[in-house]
Amino acid sequence: MSHHPEADMADDIKEFSGAKVLVCDPAGPTVATPQDALDLIGAAFAGAEIVAVPAERMDDDFFDLSTRFAGEVMQKFVNYHLKLAVVGDISRHLEASSALRALVAESNASHHIWFLADLEALDTRLRATA
Repeated sequence: MSHHPEADMADDIKEFSGAKVLVCDPAGPTVATPQDALDLIGAAFAGAEIVAVPAERMDDDFFDLSTRFAGEVMQKFVNYHLKLAVVGDISRHLEASSALRALVAESNASHHIWFLADLEALDTRLRATA
């Protein structure tokens, strides 16, 4: 399967409630390694302060806390002073893991990592914190 970046809706920096957000294309590559997370961080350096990644682009390992992958990815965003918003329906993962439910609740109470239903929820969240 060849990938033609010019043919799809590439990741794009958009403004939400005064904040610059790198909105990642749902069809883009899966975030499955720490390097994938760094690639998104690098893309955000073009001027975004928040990276909104569709939940379906996060490898299942991200939602399986025993892999520690989520912690690793989240730490990278914190280290680079970027916010991460995982956007989309993660109910299937939440049903499978009380640890993940606790992490999501804790993250959503923080200022760095958010799990949100959609970009509208992100906009609402940014308006509330602006």
